[in-house]
Amino acid sequence: MPERNPAVQAAIEGELKLLDPEVRRSPELLGALLHPDFHEFGASGRHWDRPSIIEALTATARPGVQLSVTSRMKAVQLGPDLVQVTFDTEYNGRHVHRSSLWRRTEGEWLLYFHQATPFSAEGE
Repeated sequence: MPERNPAVQAAIEGELKLLDPEVRRSPELLGALLHPDFHEFGASGRHWDRPSIIEALTATARPGVQLSVTSRMKAVQLGPDLVQVTFDTEYNGRHVHRSSLWRRTEGEWLLYFHQATPFSAEGE
């Protein structure tokens, strides 16, 4: 059995927390997972920075409602302080490939960058 990588585990746990509706509703919980220099290229093509994504997610998250189905999550450590997590989501018939970079900053793993790219399920 392969040895568990603590960096990979921390990044996956952080990613799963970000998908939790209760975390998405809380600016404090959400902000605690985002690097100060966080940015994202969203599935819509919009560029998000840390303040804008916190505002958008906390305004739209509904209590107890899981926003999407997550599949094919995997992670790889790219360097001592960098982990990439990739996965797919499906919500309301819309499929999105996702890629995140998690950076260890002052001993904590924080989401530094996220990219979301829509795809057709038929093309998979």
